[in-house]
Amino acid sequence: MFNFFRHTVSRFIHSESSGGVVLALAALLALLVSNSPWSAVYQGFLAWPGELRVGHDWLVLSKSLLHWVNDLWMAVFFFLVGLEIKREMIEGELASRSQALLPAGAALGGMLVPALIYVAINWGDATALRGWAIPAATDIAFALGILILLGSRVPASLKIFLTAVAIIDDLGAILIIAFFYTDGLSLTALVASGAGVGVLALLNRARVVAIAPYAIVGLAIWVFVYKSGIHATLAGVLTALAIPLSDGKGGSPLKMVEHVLHPWVAFVVLPMFAFTNAGVALQGVTVATLLQSVPLGIAAGLLLGKAVGVFGASWLLIRFAGARLPAQSDWGQFFGVCLLCGVGFTMSLFIGALAFEGQGPGHETQVKLGVLGGSLLSGILGTVLLLLRRAVRR
Repeated sequence: MFNFFRHTVSRFIHSESSGGVVLALAALLALLVSNSPWSAVYQGFLAWPGELRVGHDWLVLSKSLLHWVNDLWMAVFFFLVGLEIKREMIEGELASRSQALLPAGAALGGMLVPALIYVAINWGDATALRGWAIPAATDIAFALGILILLGSRVPASLKIFLTAVAIIDDLGAILIIAFFYTDGLSLTALVASGAGVGVLALLNRARVVAIAPYAIVGLAIWVFVYKSGIHATLAGVLTALAIPLSDGKGGSPLKMVEHVLHPWVAFVVLPMFAFTNAGVALQGVTVATLLQSVPLGIAAGLLLGKAVGVFGASWLLIRFAGARLPAQSDWGQFFGVCLLCGVGFTMSLFIGALAFEGQGPGHETQVKLGVLGGSLLSGILGTVLLLLRRAVRR
């Protein structure tokens, strides 16, 4: 009996769709608790203080649990994203121009069109325009999880395409955060961060394959990046890019770390992020609330902008640049996957928290409503279309 239970749990953990399931359950739990008699306990949990002190007063970081999750825990997520980006660019779907052309163009269209839709809806409101990048992100865990759950109903080539688009999308989100959601820069901390990156480069050049030195330097970079005014999660990406892909003996430190880290990110980091960020009190929410410019811009950007941007850019590349439709798929299935790109949960909430930081709970609620609504509609419509196309092909 125990062996059966252990085998079942192990199979669930290693299933590619299970991360999306746990993420959805964590978000649903946050919604239920924040709209229950325990909502005050939930808010107290988010505000739970934590302090990191090095020396007497040399380094003191005092933050709430919510901020620790968003700044430190999510740095681990960005570290995993950085590992995936590096692997794909060296030997994966982004390793050659012909392979990268379609997903790269699709990802670019999928970031540009949603942002333009959001800007058009919020034009004239300087505060609301801070959120222009919120609908530009795709949640790889949710979107790919839906495709995995559909199984053989969707060609494997479309799953590969969606993965590549989401990875490039994450890279775009990282650049957006670095360039547009950074203020109050500290030159001293930036120089220290650059020195840390230089140490990582030396470790890589010296062919150091042990992970501990990279982790120690990466943690120091996280502190300096945090102090610099740039969002601290970017330290995770910088550290990941230094991890060697090969040890010269047939092994891969990068793949080993990716394999070890993936279940922790999928079943601990991202669910905790979802639980601490997806809670929104629905009391007093009306149709008029949903039609405010911020939630409407986000939802329209995710649902319409992502589908139109990804599909339109792909059609142009296939029609005029020699790109090809993913193997064994048709245009209907392809558009269904384009709709799934509008599932922007994790990264959209993250960018929204940065965009409206300090703007009050009203904007926070609007962001959550827009992201949850747009992502839910995109996921449902994309799934329905893929199932209908499967029935028609049969």
